[in-house]
Amino acid sequence: MSNLAEEIRAELTEAAAKDELDLPTLPEVALRIRDTAEDPDVSVMELAAVIAGDPALSAQVIRVSNSPAFRGAASIEDINMAVSRMGVPYTANLATGLAMKHMFQATSDMVDTKMRQIWSHATDVAGIASVLASSLTKLPPDQAALAGLTHSIGALPVLAFAEEHDELITDEATLDRVIEQVQGPLGTMILEHWHFPRELSIVPSQFSDWHRAAQSVDYTDIVQVAMLQSVVDTDHHLTKLDWSTVCAFERLGLSGAQAHETLSELADLFAMSKEMFG
Repeated sequence: MSNLAEEIRAELTEAAAKDELDLPTLPEVALRIRDTAEDPDVSVMELAAVIAGDPALSAQVIRVSNSPAFRGAASIEDINMAVSRMGVPYTANLATGLAMKHMFQATSDMVDTKMRQIWSHATDVAGIASVLASSLTKLPPDQAALAGLTHSIGALPVLAFAEEHDELITDEATLDRVIEQVQGPLGTMILEHWHFPRELSIVPSQFSDWHRAAQSVDYTDIVQVAMLQSVVDTDHHLTKLDWSTVCAFERLGLSGAQAHETLSELADLFAMSKEMFG
C-alpha cells in the first residue's frame, strides 16, 4: 500500500473507530422503499406510491420494466404497472440501488468526474451480475444487481476525503490507487451500517480477493466475474488477470476456455442488461 493510501486509510479507520467517520446515508426514498418492502403484506400499489414520490427514479423503474428482460407484450407507462410486472422484491431492490445514483456527485471537478465514472462502472457490473445470476445460478438476479451497484460504495468516503484534502491528491492516477487500496473495508462498513444482509455487505471487502474460498457460489463470485467481463477489450489493468486463477469461475460452473465461450454467448444479454441499469 502506498504511503498516501496508508495515511488516508489510517485516518479514515481511526475516525471510524471513534465513531467520527461521516458514513454516507441511503437517500430518503431508498430508506422508504426498504421500509415499505419489509412489510410481508405490502401491496404493489403501496410500493409504487413510495417510488412515485421520486419522479426521476419512477421513470427509471418504468424504463427497466419495459426492457427485453421482462418480455412484456404491452408497453408499461405507469409505476403501478411496472411494479406489478417486476414484482415487489425485484422492484424494491432495483429502486434501492438506482436511488444511490444521487450519492455519486461532488463539487470539485476531479472528484465529481471520478464519482460519475465509478457509478457508471457499477451499473455495468450490476447489469452483467443480474444476467450471470439468472443464467448460471439460482441466486435472485435483483440481489446480484444490488451487489453490483454497491460493490464500490466504499469509494464514497475516500472521495469525500479527497474533496476536503485536495492538496494530497493532485491527479487521477493517484486517486485511483488510493480508492483501490482503501475502499474495501469501508464499503462493508457502510453496508453493515445500512443493515444490508451479510451476503451483500461482505462483497466490497472481498471482491478483490481473486483466490477467495467459499462453500458455494455467492454474490461476491458473481460480482468478480461481472467485473472481469465488464473490462474485456479495454485497457483496464484487470484484463491482464489470468481467469484460470480466479476461483469464482469454477463456482459459477465455468472453467478454462469455457468461461470465455459461455460469456461470449451471453454478450447480447449483457448489453441489454447494462443499458437497463445505466
